[in-house]
Amino acid sequence: MPTISKDNACQTVITTFETTPGSAHDLMEALQSAYAEVISKQPGFISAALHINDAQTRIANYSQWTKREDYQAMLRTDEMRKRNRVINGMCKTFEPVMYEVEGVY
Repeated sequence: MPTISKDNACQTVITTFETTPGSAHDLMEALQSAYAEVISKQPGFISAALHINDAQTRIANYSQWTKREDYQAMLRTDEMRKRNRVINGMCKTFEPVMYEVEGVY
């Protein structure tokens, strides 16, 4: 489970996926499968959470990594490159952005 803290020295990645109500659950299943079978087993992985909006048009993913390079190495694995091609086909766009925690209230 993600622990959000300004003192936590991890790399935070928030990815948003734009999708349609007709493919939102297929996309969510693909993301859950990727986390269960591949991503969570990668070096530097700490935690993640997947969220879907009420309209089923957006999925947000909050993930934490020991360092930026661990996240980037996961993306370069053959398995994730293959899975990301499939995921890309299920959504209009997706954008991973790296963040630093500046405040928790």
